[in-house]
Order: sequence, then structure tokens, then C-alpha cells
Amino acid sequence: MSKPIHTQSLDAIAIVGPTASGKTAAALALAHALRQQAHGGAEIISVDSALVYRGMDIGTAKPSREELAAVPHHLIDILDPLHSYSAAEFARDASRLIGEIRARGRMPLLVGGTMLYLKALLEGLNDIPAADPQVRANIQARAEQAGWPALHAQLMQIDPVTAARLAPGDSQRIGRALEVWTATGQTLSAFHQSAKAAAPDWHIPVLSLEPQDRSWLHQRIAQRFELMMAQGFIHEVRQLRARGDLNPDLPSMRCVGYRQAWQGLDEGWSEKEIAERGIFATRQLAKRQITWLRSMNGRQVIAADAPDALAQVLATAQRLLL
Repeated sequence: MSKPIHTQSLDAIAIVGPTASGKTAAALALAHALRQQAHGGAEIISVDSALVYRGMDIGTAKPSREELAAVPHHLIDILDPLHSYSAAEFARDASRLIGEIRARGRMPLLVGGTMLYLKALLEGLNDIPAADPQVRANIQARAEQAGWPALHAQLMQIDPVTAARLAPGDSQRIGRALEVWTATGQTLSAFHQSAKAAAPDWHIPVLSLEPQDRSWLHQRIAQRFELMMAQGFIHEVRQLRARGDLNPDLPSMRCVGYRQAWQGLDEGWSEKEIAERGIFATRQLAKRQITWLRSMNGRQVIAADAPDALAQVLATAQRLLL
């Protein structure tokens, strides 16, 4: 950048995109630019539902020690895999962190691909009722009889907006959406829409790294998963299983990659088959992330597969922050 970045008018900058699109590298480059220009630098707030868990390092492609040391990071390794972390909790924690980081004279960078988290922060969440154990049990029983794809089809009739962003096998979120409808007669998307009206008036531009060529992203996903396997991902999952208190229905173990590895170890798949299924599931996740991103108005799109993608991130930030 030839001109300095002025950060006073912004609450934060969001750098989002599908998995393996280069978000971490872009955030580190922007943080370096801010530090070089004597603006106090930046701190990264992770927007990733898998990075919150301790002991899940390889399969989540957690930033390296060097990357974590280069720029302060937040909301990484804050939770044991036995527990869950909601979008509402993220919005609360991220709001607090934004204020603390700005008070230190630094720029918060919201970096990740868990779009529900970002949506909760930017648009707010309404007082959706807590889960009713009996309603949940009834929905689970129906799923066991008819299958989650059938319940997804039912959700599509009730709440097409929510159903469109969920995979037919996403039992946790399909079940929750049906719980809300059963308990209140209102759709989950209606709750989110009403929350949007009461959301904080954040000034947070969103930079979205989106590939022009989907095959570029598919190749990066495959390469990253194969690297994780070489780094000992299966051993990591074996260690988690050996604890004895985790199960495949927990949100942590339903993270992409972990779900396939757990099932593969249960059913005796080869490491090659685990990798193939993990890569396929990661591609499906990326597809859903891209669909969600395209629904976001006002985002600044950057071609993730362009040779000068990092330069484009910095140039876009330059335009937004002046």
C-alpha cells in the first residue's frame, strides 16, 4: 500500500470465505500492513466453530505456532470438545473483544468461515426459546424412522430460507429449526429477521475471498486434507476417542473431517477411504459456505484464486479504510 490506512471509523474488518480459500494468509498480510503503518497493528478474532476446541489442532487446520505468535488471536482453544459453543455466545464474546481491541488502539480482524457466527454478530439473534427435551426426542424418533433427509424436506416446506442453507444430513441444525417451529409456530428465519432489526449498528466491512474456479478450491481442499493425514490426523482422532467421554453426536465431533474419521474408525475404513470421504465432505461444506456468502449484501468480493489475491485484499482495505 502506498497510502496509510485510517482505522478510526471502523469497528472491525471481516475476512471471510470458504474453507481453504486463504483467509489466514490474507489476515496476517493485512495485520502486517497495519503494524508497518504504525496504527498499533491488529488482533484476530477467529470466526470458526471448530477452532474453539482444545486438542483439535490438525483436523481444524489451526494456525501454526508462528502464525499465532505473529498476531494476537482470540477465540481459539477456549473450550473442551465435550462442550458446545453457540452463535449467541460468539456474538457476545466477539462484541466484548472488539471493544477491548479497539481500546488498545488496534484493529480487530474477524477471520473465518462459520457464517452463522458472523451473522449473529452483524445481525443479532432474537430470544429463540431453549430446546424442549420432549420435542427434541420426538424429532429424533421421527428422524430415526424416516431419515434426516426426509426431515430436511419437511423443513423446506416450513422454512425454505433456513433449509436452503443446511445440508440434508445436518441433523443438529435441522432438528433445532424444527424444534423452534414446533414450540413457537414461528420459523427460525423469522426469528433471525426480527433480530436483524435490533442488531448493533456495527461498521464492519466484509472482505470475501471467493474462487472464480471451483476446481482451484477443490484442489486446495484435497491438498490440505492429505497434509493433515500426513501430520497425524487419525492419531489425533484416536486420542480424542480414547478419552472415553466424547461421542460422535457432540458438536465438536461433528466437525467436518472428524465426523468421517470417527465413523471410519468405527467401521474399519482404510485411511485412504477416510481421506476421500473427508475431502468430499469438506467440498460440500465449501459449497454451502459459498452459497451463504453470495446471499450477503454489501460484501467486497476478492478472487481467492487470483495470483494477486493478497494484493487485492490490501487494496480493497485501502479503499474501505480511507
